[in-house]
Amino acid sequence: MEGTSTMPDASAPPAPPVPPTPPVSPTTPPVPPTPPVPLSALLAREDLGLVRIAGPAETDTVIHWAHTSEMADPYPYLLGGELLLTAGVHIPEAAGSGTYFDDYVSRIVAAGGAALGFGVAPVHDTVPRALVAACDSYGLPLLEVPPRTTFSAVARAVWQLMAQARHTELRRVTEAQQSLAAAAARPDPVPAVLRQLAQRVGGWTVLYGPEGAELARAGRGAEEGAVRALAALARVVRPSGSQAGPSPNPSPSPSPSPSSATDTMGRTHLAAYALGAGQGFVLGVGAPGREPGDHTIASVAAVLLSLLTGEHQSGSGAARSSALVRLLLGAAPESVAPLLGGGGRWTVVHARPAGDGPAPDTVAASALGAALGSTLVDADGDVVRVLVPDGRAVAAQPGWTCGVSASVGAPEWAAADAQAGRALARARATRAALVRHGERPALADLVPPSDAEAYARALLAPVADNAALTETLRTWLSLHGSWDRTAVALSVHRNTVRQRIARCTTLLDTDLDDPDVRMELWFALRDG
Repeated sequence: MEGTSTMPDASAPPAPPVPPTPPVSPTTPPVPPTPPVPLSALLAREDLGLVRIAGPAETDTVIHWAHTSEMADPYPYLLGGELLLTAGVHIPEAAGSGTYFDDYVSRIVAAGGAALGFGVAPVHDTVPRALVAACDSYGLPLLEVPPRTTFSAVARAVWQLMAQARHTELRRVTEAQQSLAAAAARPDPVPAVLRQLAQRVGGWTVLYGPEGAELARAGRGAEEGAVRALAALARVVRPSGSQAGPSPNPSPSPSPSPSSATDTMGRTHLAAYALGAGQGFVLGVGAPGREPGDHTIASVAAVLLSLLTGEHQSGSGAARSSALVRLLLGAAPESVAPLLGGGGRWTVVHARPAGDGPAPDTVAASALGAALGSTLVDADGDVVRVLVPDGRAVAAQPGWTCGVSASVGAPEWAAADAQAGRALARARATRAALVRHGERPALADLVPPSDAEAYARALLAPVADNAALTETLRTWLSLHGSWDRTAVALSVHRNTVRQRIARCTTLLDTDLDDPDVRMELWFALRDG
């Protein structure tokens, strides 16, 4: 008879039904908004009494959730990352003599299950030996759940551990955000942010320029191979227009580069983040592992570095270029000032990193200018000079010592620059965060400027040709004859100050201890 079928052997245990594998989704199933729990943390809970009896002894297995199922084929009901709990209700009699357990475990592994928990009692007194062997064969951790522990207690413990991990992660991210923001406010913001990020992820960080060159690096543990791999990963996220050299195969419509990319090299996790919109700068991060919150922390650093390295090309930048060209070609300051948008009045600020901080780089200088509300910044050695449009309040800046000039018109820019320099020297000598040049009507204003200048030239003639003597005398008088503070302000030894003042006394043939003499010299130095 056609179409007959043979009857199954009654002595053979039925195999678990294996329905067709569901089609793979084009996107990865979403994971919970909580970090995974290490299986070792669950095994460490003494109140549960779980015991690993199969699978790899030492593993970094993590669990995303717990799921209970008595289906013979749990594949269609798993999303991946589960601790699957079962009491073995689905296991037929004499299952150990066939392939039932191999098929069952293989389906769990195919679905991405993280571990299997088998409850002893009420169905089975012990865990079937064939199940232990199958889990060992497929490398699936198998946990024995004692009779006193309910599956609900296991699931609750998983969620408790997840909540604790989430709280720890949020606290870590918050602390990292605060420390990164504080680093960005330092006089050396870019190196400070890189150092802080390297410390937070326990690895090393690199800032790459638009041409691919390594501009700065922080942290330790960077192996040469990982450094090369990270540089290659940075090229993946760098905009094509900022690559060094011409493209060998130019395309009329290049595909956009991703904003970030990750890779691994052995146990080292690598990540690259494009900074800003098409700037070409890239942040690279290397770490011995990937901890929860690392991506969020690195993303915060990338945003801060984008702001610090941003090149603001706008109409105001073109106006500044025009002003510079006109000045170089001989135009008067007052004729180019309108291009800078200052409204006619300006303030000059001189600033140095507070204490013994490192000399500021161009990025730190730009950050200071942004804090003061101006893009007209000059970094020269240890001093940063900023030309601030009038109407913008100049306040003390964290990490900086500042000297501020009076508000002047464009023709007095040079005089204001000198005022700011002297105010900065006084601020450093007095350990003040900010000192302003005093500008108020005084008795000396009653003397015609031409007469005051003529008198000053005559009085100071013996020392006029020696800039070191005149500047030392000016600073010494402004600091009320303090040798130590004058030495700090001028960055010289106090004995040098004493020698110069003694030389001034001799050349001027006067008594510098006389307050009237000091007053006359002060007015002369101010007007000369």
